[in-house]
This record gives sequence, structure tokens and C-alpha cells, in this order.
Amino acid sequence: MNAPASAPARVGLLGGSFNPAHSGHLHISQLALDILGLDAVWWLVSPQNPLKSTEGMAPLGERVAGAQALAAAEPRVVVTDLERAFDTRYTVDTLAKLKDRYADTRWVWIMGADNLSEVHQWKDWTRIFETVPVAVFDRPSYSFQALQGVAARRFAQQRKSRVQATKLADMTPPAWVFLWSAFDSASATALRQSGLGQAEGGAAKGADGATD
Repeated sequence: MNAPASAPARVGLLGGSFNPAHSGHLHISQLALDILGLDAVWWLVSPQNPLKSTEGMAPLGERVAGAQALAAAEPRVVVTDLERAFDTRYTVDTLAKLKDRYADTRWVWIMGADNLSEVHQWKDWTRIFETVPVAVFDRPSYSFQALQGVAARRFAQQRKSRVQATKLADMTPPAWVFLWSAFDSASATALRQSGLGQAEGGAAKGADGATD
């Protein structure tokens, strides 16, 4: 898969192993499109999350195919393997490549509250917040802890309100918003344990997570 030749004006980025892709990925993408006023959401299917084990990880091609099958329901979601194309493994490096290649596009990094809790473990994590605006979505059992965590406290002064979320893509980073919303309970872990991975996007069993 090649990198898209061009990008719309406002694009959300959802990174992960997508192992397998599931309804939660699609749900959060549709919320981001509607709440943040985005033109598209790109799924960045990671070749290998540096913080995840390789054990049980499905081949990249299978995970991409599963994500494409699921995303077919929403034409504004674009499935990519840009980290393979860019030869990057860390979010901060992928963002630098994206901003260089698509200079006229305004990006928003999308993640769940579970990732906000651990983002301070990612490579050069503060640069992520300083490079693009960030939208964090509620995940039950993670959200309150995440909002007291290292990243939320470090960028407390740059947190925006729900009312401001529609303009997030146009804001100068650091700028981030936490969005409380109806959450789709599907997860790759639950799907693997139930053996329903093929039904939720066709990918084989393995670890799920964000790009870092």
C-alpha cells in the first residue's frame, strides 16, 4: 500500500495495531469526524508497536485488510500503513513525516483515555503534544485516572473545552481536549478471547494498542 497522494484540509489520525480492527475503532472515528469537524480520519496500522509483544501479532497485511473491510462502512475513514511506508515506529517520527509530506493539512491525533494514561512512556511524548492538537476520548475505568496522570497535568493549561473542540484542528499546539462520550465497549482483547476476531474485521489474533 502506498501513501495517499494528497490529504484533505483537516485529518484525524488514529494509530494502533488493529489486531483486529473492531467497532470501537469505527465508533471513535465517527465521533471524531462529527465532533471535531474533520474531513477524514486516517487509521495508521502499525507494523509493530514498540511497547507491545510480537507474540500473537497478525501479519501487517492481514491487519490492514481487516481494517479496510471494517472501514468500508465509513468512506471518510482511510486505512493506511504509512509507518511501513515511512519506515517509522514511533508516533513522534510519523507525525514529523506527515507534516513534511502533507504541508497544507491540519492534523489531530486521536486516542483513548487508556493511551493518555501511558503516553508519557512514548518516545519524546511532549513533542507529540507540541506538534499536533490531540483529542482524547473517554474510556470507562481509565478516564478519571488519565485526567490525573502525567500528560494531563503537564499540559493542563492547554486543555480546551468541549465547546472549543470543533476548532481543535485549527489551533496551534499544544492544544488538547477530553471528550466524554458514549463508548463502544468492543475491544481487540475481548474479540481475541472470544474468538470473534474474524467477524470484526478479518484480522488474526494478537496484541492491540496505539502506535507507541
